[in-house]
Amino acid sequence: MRVIAGSAKSLKLKTIEGMETRPTQDRIKETLFNMIQYDIPGCLFLDIFAGSGGIGIEALSRGAAQAYFVESAGKPLRCIRENLGHTHLGGRARVLAMDAVSAIQKLNGNVFDFIFMDPPYRKGFEEKILTLLDQSSICGPDTTVIVESALDTEIEEAWFKHLQIVRVKKYKTNKHTFLRKA
Repeated sequence: MRVIAGSAKSLKLKTIEGMETRPTQDRIKETLFNMIQYDIPGCLFLDIFAGSGGIGIEALSRGAAQAYFVESAGKPLRCIRENLGHTHLGGRARVLAMDAVSAIQKLNGNVFDFIFMDPPYRKGFEEKILTLLDQSSICGPDTTVIVESALDTEIEEAWFKHLQIVRVKKYKTNKHTFLRKA
């Protein structure tokens, strides 16, 4: 896994061995950031279920003003911190060692430009977190929410009142669902 573009371009990132995390593949990360690249400079980025931090680090490398990394597990937290140190992007990063629900509540008062979430597959986190984001002030009218999920995971609009699905990008093994406030 590596940083695709920006100030930390081509730097290799550490990942966690085993099945604890599932880093977004470089080609999928590149496709995602090609779709949102013009809105990244100066943005406030939130990476929920951050794993090794690859998505938030990519946003920082491409010019995000600040990125928050939400992760509750010990090994991934150490990996995020090591990757931020290696890329020299830690000065614009904030690592929150807590679960997603607690982090969303704690971050109340901030409005993010991008909220990216890549929860463990097939555990129901998509519904729980999207329902919470739908009502949260951290998700404003100009916020783009991006959910990485298994291909067979359905994101249902019945889960929320204010968000709407604006795009779904499918890959061979997973997909990105883009949502915005209606």
